Amino acid sequence: MNKSVAYIGLGSNLTTPEAQIKAARLAINALDNVQESAFSSLYRSPPMGPQDQPDYVNAVMAVKTDLSPMALLRCLQKIELDQGRVRKDERWGARTLDLDILLYGEHIIDQPDLIVPHYGLAERAFVVYPLQEIAPALQIPGKGAIADLVSRCPLAGLERLA
Repeated sequence: MNKSVAYIGLGSNLTTPEAQIKAARLAINALDNVQESAFSSLYRSPPMGPQDQPDYVNAVMAVKTDLSPMALLRCLQKIELDQGRVRKDERWGARTLDLDILLYGEHIIDQPDLIVPHYGLAERAFVVYPLQEIAPALQIPGKGAIADLVSRCPLAGLERLA
């Protein structure tokens, strides 16, 4: 089977977020049939939704994989759980780790558990700026060039960490 390039969004705002992101990167790299091809800088961003929570630390990782999109999703969800993620009904709440499949090759996926390209990708500075950093020529299925998305997406408090 040919390997696909998948882009994964990583985010954390609890329990030493930078360490959570670094641990998640190592855990993703340790998965069978997954190989890192790029990793963005870390970025700090204000929380979406409730503002009574810490800022987030975010990054985007590109991987080559022959796992199916659903198999990759299940692996990422296990990493979240292993790092203390508690799934609640509340959307956009604080969390130790959030891993999202942003893109999977040229695929457009609309399943109850997985929507690719990620439904909020185009409007989220903490996704488009790190994505452009590691894939400046990227074309997003149904959305266009990453450079065009960045040009229409305000920074909204996003800052690259040293």
